[in-house]
Amino acid sequence: QVHVVESGGGLVQPGGSLRLSCAATGRFASINSMGWYRRAPGQERELVATITKGGSTKYADSLKGRFTISRDNANSLYLQMNNLGPEDTAVYYCSAAVTVMVEIGRTKVPQDFTTWGPGTQVTVRS
Repeated sequence: QVHVVESGGGLVQPGGSLRLSCAATGRFASINSMGWYRRAPGQERELVATITKGGSTKYADSLKGRFTISRDNANSLYLQMNNLGPEDTAVYYCSAAVTVMVEIGRTKVPQDFTTWGPGTQVTVRS
């Protein structure tokens, strides 16, 4: 099994910063891409940012310049969030697209799937 768990959420005042972390654990052949998503109250889950194994990043247009996604070689993912506003209040989710080797008979076959963390709450208010 593969698990991802987020940390670093909390309450912050407008204009403040937070750094979210995500750790992927378990048995997998590789982690291909990782990403952050968020769901604000009453809204659909939306993309925040993603990063590939090679380090290529993609951001939601509205968040460029304030949020920075990064990852290290230890299967950890980070999201640096600056100049936060009330509109950033949401549950933030980490996702990991992984490849695992599945035994079928005498052979092992690669299988890709995406796993999600339980989320971490970020609240921005005075």
